[in-house]
Formats: sequence, C-alpha cells, structure tokens
Amino acid sequence: MNKERLIPLIVAAALFMENMDATVIATSLPAIAADIGTSPLTLKLAITSYLLSLAVFIPASGWTADRFGARTVFSAAIAVFMVGSIGCALSQSITDFVAARILQGLGGAMMTPVGRLVLLRSIDKSALVGAMAWMTVPALIGPVIGPPLGGFITTYFSWHWIFLINIPIGFAGIFFAQRYIDPIRSENPERFDLYGLVLAGIGLAGVAFGLSVAGLGLLPWQVVVALITIGTISMTLYVLHARRTASPVLDFSLLRLTTLRASMTGGFLFRLGIGALPFLLPLLMQIGFGLSPFHSGLVTFASSAGAMGMKPLAARIIRTFGFRRIMTINALVSSVFLAACALFTPATPLLLIMIILLVGGFFRSLQFTAINTVAYAEVETAQMSRATTLVSVGQQLAISAGVAIGAFAVESTMAWHGTTTLSADDFAPAFVVVAVLSALSAFFFWRMPDDAGSEISGRKAIEISSRKGAAGAADKTATEETQTARDQRL
Repeated sequence: MNKERLIPLIVAAALFMENMDATVIATSLPAIAADIGTSPLTLKLAITSYLLSLAVFIPASGWTADRFGARTVFSAAIAVFMVGSIGCALSQSITDFVAARILQGLGGAMMTPVGRLVLLRSIDKSALVGAMAWMTVPALIGPVIGPPLGGFITTYFSWHWIFLINIPIGFAGIFFAQRYIDPIRSENPERFDLYGLVLAGIGLAGVAFGLSVAGLGLLPWQVVVALITIGTISMTLYVLHARRTASPVLDFSLLRLTTLRASMTGGFLFRLGIGALPFLLPLLMQIGFGLSPFHSGLVTFASSAGAMGMKPLAARIIRTFGFRRIMTINALVSSVFLAACALFTPATPLLLIMIILLVGGFFRSLQFTAINTVAYAEVETAQMSRATTLVSVGQQLAISAGVAIGAFAVESTMAWHGTTTLSADDFAPAFVVVAVLSALSAFFFWRMPDDAGSEISGRKAIEISSRKGAAGAADKTATEETQTARDQRL
C-alpha cells in the first residue's frame, strides 16, 4: 500500500477510536451508572468532562508536536488514550470514571490535531485531497455506528468491553505509526506561550463546556450562562494577548489566508448542522419512532455507508470542478438532505429514510473532505502545527454549538406545543433550523477565488481562466483534455 493511503489509515484508526468513544458511551450510560452506583444524569459528567479536557489541551498540541516530534506525540497520545480507556473499564465509582475520561480527553486532544499534522507533513499537497478523504471517515462513521455498537456490547456482553476494544486498536496504531511515519519535527521550536495557554484553555473550556450542556438540563441555566460568559471574556483577553506575542498557542493571524478563513467560517456553520445530526437523529428514532438503540443505529448507519461511497470519488470530483464550485453547491445540497429529516414521521418507510440518509451521507462526506483539505492550501510548512491546532479548536466549538442549538430548538418546540413529553413532532423544526445554518456556509465558500486550492486539487488555474475566455487554452496538452473529458463524464 502506498504512503498516500497507508498514513491516512493509520491516523484514521486512532481518530476512529476517539470518535467511537465520544458517542458510544451515551447508549450505555444507564448500565454503567447502575454498575458503579450512581444515576445516569450524574454520569453525564463523564461526557462533559471529556469535552472539557479536549478544550483545555488542544491549544498545546501544535507546540508539543513541534518540540517533541509529531510521530512521537501522536504515538504517546494513543498510549494516553489507551490508559484512560483501561481506567474507564476498571472504574468503581463516579470519581474514578470522570478522572479516566479526563485522561482520555488529554490523549484525544493530542490525537486529532497532531494526527492531521502527521498527514500534512507526510503527504505531498498534490495527493492531499485523496489522503484527507480517507482520514475523514472516522469523523463520519464514529457518531453513527457508536450507538448501535454500544447497545449491542452492553446488551450481549458487558459495558467494560466498550473501552477495552480500544486496546488492540491502540497497539496497532502505535506499531504502524512508529514503523511507517517519518520522525519529522521542527528544527527551531518556538517559545511556549504558557500565559496564552491558560487564557485560551479557560476560554475554550468555558465556551465548549457551556455549549455542550446547554439545553440538556444538566446544570441550571444561570451556571451555563456564567460558563459561556467567563469563556468569552477569557478568549477576548487571549486575543488581545496574542497580538503582542510572537508565538501564540492559537494564531488567529492565519485567518488572513483566504482558504483557511473560508474553511473555518464556512466550515463552522456547516458543522453546526452536521454536529446536531448525531444528537437529533437517534433521539427521533428511539423516542419518536419507538425503535431500540440497536435498530435505530442500524437505520442511521446508512449515512456512514454513503460517506464511504464518496471516498474513491472525492479527489476526482474536486479536481474536475474545483473547491469553490463544489463547496458552494454541495453545501446547499447537503443542507437539503439535512432538512429532509424534518419530513420523517412514524409512518415513513424505513427504507426511504435509509435512502435519504445514504445519499445525504454521500454529499456530506464530499463536503467534509473539501473543507478539511482546502484549509491548508495556502499554509506554509512552518505554520502547519499552528494551523492544525486552530482548525481543531474551530471544529470542537462547532460540534458543541451544533448539539446546543439542536437541543434548544427541540425544547423550544416543546414549549410552543405546551407539552413536557418528547414526541416525533418536536424534532422537525430543529432539523430545519440546523439545515438553514448549514446552508449559510455556502456564502463563505462562494467568496473564495476561482482557483482556490488548485495546487492541491490538481485543477490548473489556467483551465479556470480558459473557461472565462482568457488566453492560454492552447497550452493544454492532449492528455489533460482526455482526463478532463473523462472527469466530466463522471
């Protein structure tokens, strides 16, 4: 297997482990709570503590990778995540379980951005689209396959195996990382910004944690507002601090790059909707339609099947039409399929639901691949670690905000209907709201230049200008014309 396929799969295996655990635990909360002697509501601290740990430690990932080497930090992050997984399986109390989840969050905070950094530093930009397509698989599959797998393991085996299955995956990831990933590190690591890390950590933790619990009823609304306010103030102080330091942990000056700015702003809006989908859809299937967690997961797995179907085609589609056109149109198409979930009723045939989810997953996968790849089109090698950290923080905030908006929309609909019992009718407005937010991302993608990301998509800027009547069409070779014709047929 060539490097362009092998390294993304190594990184994807680790990220799959992280994304799986982030969602699989939700299905098994009642069984875990009964076993360690606490209530499911209290045990939700395990989910929020994990998100809190992610938010605090992600800003340090870029500097750590530059200082100790991306391969070393990536392997160490997998090992820390494995130790946290073992701690979860051996927990005898709520304190033990929350502590183990925080340790998992530390490993996860390093795995995601550093894994992406390994990919960016190991793969040539011309092959980056295809490589990124394979790396985005776990982000799409994990939230969908997690609930049915968690329900199956908890029902037929024991909840402990939810965490223990990470051990062989982790060992395999460390072995292949050490064997096939080059030991790349920065020759001149920058000075560590400890003060900036504290401000950014408090800010991100307050905002991400506050958004994650908003609408879930875990904390009083006054506490949620206080968390978000403190986080916002801390992030404001950090922005002021970052302007005065030469090596900030979160480098917002990178937003001057057109493609990175479009990827983060448009990607944030797009992820709001997609982040809410794994939260809303299982609830609709289980509470609204009365399906079991296992059968609900089998239905929603169609979305992952569609995502997998896109992977072999993503690079060629982007090369044919370019990032700007694909990301603009596909944002609208994906939003339409997201809004279509509002039409689901208990009378809707499950086969039709699965087909809509299948096709929607196909287009969402293409959009994720494009967003995750074009972000680094203009980033220089020396700035890669800062860029991956910044992008990872944006993704984390978007997913947290998506869940909060989805939950708030459902609760608002219940209040409008004057009911306290959740039903299938309460979900439709939520799907429409998050779909509209996702559709707004098309505006930011449309503002990118025509040749945005041409150096990584393989689509030459001269081909774009020739379609506008500019000179240079004669410079195309017969091979390029043949390739273009074949891509247009596809």
